[in-house]
Amino acid sequence: MKEIVQLAKQVHLTPKKSEKWIHDFISGNTFPIIDGKRVTFFYWHENPIDSVYLLHWVHGLESRQEFRRLPGTNAFWLSLELPISARVEYKFEIHSNGSRFWSRDPFNPHKAYDPFGSNSVCAMGDYPVPKWVNTNPSVRQGRLEEFTIKSKAFGDDRKVLVYLPAEYKAKKKYPLLICHDGSDYRKYSNMVDILDNLIHAHDVIPLIVAFTDGHSRNIEYGANPQQAKFLVEDIIPAMEGKYHISSGAENRAIMGASFGAVSSLYAAWKYPTHFGKLLLQSGSFAFTDIGEHGRGELWDPVVEFVNALREHPEVLQNYRMYMSCGVFESLIYYNRSLAPIFKANGIDLRYSESRDGHNWINWRDRLREGLSWLFPGHLRMYYE
Repeated sequence: MKEIVQLAKQVHLTPKKSEKWIHDFISGNTFPIIDGKRVTFFYWHENPIDSVYLLHWVHGLESRQEFRRLPGTNAFWLSLELPISARVEYKFEIHSNGSRFWSRDPFNPHKAYDPFGSNSVCAMGDYPVPKWVNTNPSVRQGRLEEFTIKSKAFGDDRKVLVYLPAEYKAKKKYPLLICHDGSDYRKYSNMVDILDNLIHAHDVIPLIVAFTDGHSRNIEYGANPQQAKFLVEDIIPAMEGKYHISSGAENRAIMGASFGAVSSLYAAWKYPTHFGKLLLQSGSFAFTDIGEHGRGELWDPVVEFVNALREHPEVLQNYRMYMSCGVFESLIYYNRSLAPIFKANGIDLRYSESRDGHNWINWRDRLREGLSWLFPGHLRMYYE
């Protein structure tokens, strides 16, 4: 904020040098400017600009906030307060000559990617990038194998990509984790490197992971009996036929984020004796009639399922479960509401909240805690 005040004074005193002052300001700062709990966003363009808005995905704050113009210039700024450990993804909405477009922050090199493109990232001072999320050349790498399932559930062919830990031995048995949105977890959450690192560090025991993707993702993942059948009657037998999978429900887990979490929880509820562990991230667990909020018919099966689950949560009483959600998500209410119900009905639950939103980096950052809770290695005491 003080940097903006100083720039405004310079421009006011010597307006003919305003462009020089702005260029000096841009080259002399990193953006957005973070000072404790205060963050200041800045935008400038050499062409005329009518207005600028900050677009972010922080539930509870106005999602489209207007910048202030630096008088006599095409420079705009906006200052906000955020928790010092927060991480926010954002874009700018630019209005110029009657047109409107979205843009990443041109002065911020930090970006996060998802299937829809990329966003600029504001990481506050106390947000740490975990050391275990990137490739470590000193760690033995697992390998990936792909095969195709002729799905009885869907009546088509489905590809499954399998992660085998570096120590994989054909005669040894391993627990199985089935991962929804497998391509996205690998691409945007770096899950393969994370598995290598956590297994190497003995945070997580060696396990086999089956990465699967939906064809019509939201329909198939929205509490769909076909998807649950696909997991149980197609993937599990195929994996047991190709690999040495440890027997018993306690050695089988499902995971997913958003609708992938819905699909995971639904499959466990539909087939409670086939799985014993769940990793659920930012679950879209709507359990009331929310049509008036614009969710649409896609959510109807989800609402019906979660309402039924809330009436009979004891079906999952022997499960070990990890749930996480960002406090900046609108879904935080549903996750907070389900957690005590699960705990009260004998589910061995670890529940975690983060100062982040509905995005792949948030889900990445929770993988160590989630995987080590479900499949603890020698260092389990570190998390207890």
